[in-house]
Amino acid sequence: MKGTVKIALAGEGGQGVQSVAGIMVEAANDEGREALYIPNFGVEQRGGVSLAFCQISDEKVGAPKFRDADLVIALSERAVRRTRQYVHKDTLFIYDSSMQGIEDELPRNAKKVLAIPALEIAKKELHPRVFNIIIMGAAIEATKIVEMEQAKKAVEKRLGYKFAQNPKLRELNFKALERGAELVKESLA
Repeated sequence: MKGTVKIALAGEGGQGVQSVAGIMVEAANDEGREALYIPNFGVEQRGGVSLAFCQISDEKVGAPKFRDADLVIALSERAVRRTRQYVHKDTLFIYDSSMQGIEDELPRNAKKVLAIPALEIAKKELHPRVFNIIIMGAAIEATKIVEMEQAKKAVEKRLGYKFAQNPKLRELNFKALERGAELVKESLA
């Protein structure tokens, strides 16, 4: 990673956008990077769009919120509409391919728009509850903000209490991270 990477994550309240942002920033901080995150939610906890703004850099970051994102990930139809304002000519825009009928809503000014089947993979291969971890793996692969091993350590730090109760969850979450990264690699190849 060079310079500062600005990431906007958006989804419906309850999709884990804030958790993903927090874990990514924690992983970056643990690697010695400057990393800031600010949530943007209110009624989202009751079913609205939840936004998370992350900036990760090797130098000081002035403020976590920004106007133009390097990466935008939208996890719902409303999130696609809500995040278009953060897209510019160098933005990679990723959305979940399970959303139908949104082609006209997708940003036309993005450098690249990728549809990845994260929800489908979560439901068919893993578990619906790791959908957000798949998205985190996609974000990490797309930006290279942290090493995958550091991301796993941050997931362990955040979810370790759950892993202690059910050790199979560790493997499931780590597989979800790797699967998200694979989805982006395949889409960009």
